[in-house]
Amino acid sequence: MPIRVKDIMTLLCSISEERKMKAAVKHSARGALVTGAVAFVGGLVGGPPGLAVGGAVGGLLGAWMTSGQFKAVPQIIMELPPAEQQKLFNEAVAIIRHLEWTDAMQLTALVMGSEVLQQRLLAVLVSYITKELHAEIQYDD
Repeated sequence: MPIRVKDIMTLLCSISEERKMKAAVKHSARGALVTGAVAFVGGLVGGPPGLAVGGAVGGLLGAWMTSGQFKAVPQIIMELPPAEQQKLFNEAVAIIRHLEWTDAMQLTALVMGSEVLQQRLLAVLVSYITKELHAEIQYDD
């Protein structure tokens, strides 16, 4: 039976849901733009001291704007474009290729019954999210 991308995405969603994973995509470019803009305005208004104050205020504002934007990992997985899902699929399939299963439910049951498989797939998922999406992972306990 051919392995479907949808089945693997369902499996990864189940694993990340059980671990209560969330991810925050860092918008560092937006934060840097805000910091620079406020520093520039501060420099125009107050000269060198205004530049220093504007840079400090802009840095704090930029940091505040880009922090705490966490999303559930299953939601992120399902919102990935097909090409990105395919990348994640390719990495996950290398781990589960040897399993015998007929549908996503059976595959999920097989993997959830094996801590080793869960850990290996979790490592793939964390690696993908941190490297490809440049996101920070958080686990709710």
